[in-house]
Amino acid sequence: MANTNQVDFNYLAKKAVILRKNILRMIGEAGSGHPGGSLSAADILTVLYFKVLKVDPDNPRDPDRDRFVLSKGHGAPALYAALAEKGFFPQEELWKLRKINSFLQGHPDMKRVPGVEMSTGSLGQGLSAANGMALAARVMGKDYRVFVLLGDGECQEGQVWEAAMTAAHYKLDNLTAFLDYNGLQIDGPCAEIKSPLSFKEKWEAFGWEVIEIDGHDLKQIWEACQEALTVKEKPTMVVCRTIKGRGVSFMENMVDWHGKAPDKEQLEKALSELEGGSGGYEAKNCHP
Repeated sequence: MANTNQVDFNYLAKKAVILRKNILRMIGEAGSGHPGGSLSAADILTVLYFKVLKVDPDNPRDPDRDRFVLSKGHGAPALYAALAEKGFFPQEELWKLRKINSFLQGHPDMKRVPGVEMSTGSLGQGLSAANGMALAARVMGKDYRVFVLLGDGECQEGQVWEAAMTAAHYKLDNLTAFLDYNGLQIDGPCAEIKSPLSFKEKWEAFGWEVIEIDGHDLKQIWEACQEALTVKEKPTMVVCRTIKGRGVSFMENMVDWHGKAPDKEQLEKALSELEGGSGGYEAKNCHP
């Protein structure tokens, strides 16, 4: 297993700030989109795309590449920001988000966006697709790994749990899932809409290895990825405690920012806050 001395976390922190700023800029330019869940997932995607995933922007269909599935497809701005920063397509495309004839629509399109492995948007389906990719690797004798990111509100969908059983049944130890556990969904707190109770106990009961971390601590995210590599004969779920709207004071833990674009003044304030931060955020106000 690699050690933390091999990882430049300051570099990753700067990348996370870039992703957050571009998320807000593209949503502001579009006048619509989902900033809250995109910002809460930004640190997870930063570690994956800039330290973990074996992907090549110059060869996006390499059969040996790692796969990433954004199951919570409305978080597409975070994925687009990561793919553009990685070099899969020019950053200028970001400012065309949700516009007519743009390939960057409100949810990821695997047929049009370089680097997107699965078209998602209908919640609850991404884990099933990831299972298929992981099984395919086994059948074809490939050693690539599959990563998938789910939302906590999304886990109120029944198909998630069918897929959870399937992954454990087939002992998919080449599959690592991340749960963006920010505690809020479009209608309010997840605990009030339909309580998830203990995600750790649920995923363990379904036969998964479960790791709980602060989903904004870049070091913890990377270490969880390394730990998942050592798990044999079962899939791994990394439960990431996150903050919806992370990095922007007036968006943090505010359900109103689930699917609303900032106006010009709000965008300038948000970018100013991010510009002033180091990206090495201290964990704060995470819900229990």
